[in-house]
Amino acid sequence: MKIIIEIGFSEPLLKILTTISKDKKSAAVQFNKDLKGKINLLLESPFMCRASLYFDDTKYRDLTFKGYTIIYKVENDEIKILDIFKWQDR
Repeated sequence: MKIIIEIGFSEPLLKILTTISKDKKSAAVQFNKDLKGKINLLLESPFMCRASLYFDDTKYRDLTFKGYTIIYKVENDEIKILDIFKWQDR
C-alpha cells in the first residue's frame, strides 16, 4: 500500500501552512509534521476513519485533524489524499 498526494490536497495545505506561519513559523512546521504522521497511520489501517460525508461511496473517507477534514480514497493498493478544508468552509 502506498500514499499518493493529489494536487487538490497540496495547494490548500500550502495555504493553511502559510497562514499558520504568519503567526508562528514553528507552529506551521509542527502542524505539517503531525499531519504527515496522522496520514502515515492510514498505511496500517486505511479504513480507520469514518466514511466520507461528502461522497456516497465507502472508498472515500474523512480524516479529522485539528479542525480540518482530509478526504482520501482507498483504491486497491493506494491511498489517494484528495483534499483538506475546515468544516466551516463546506
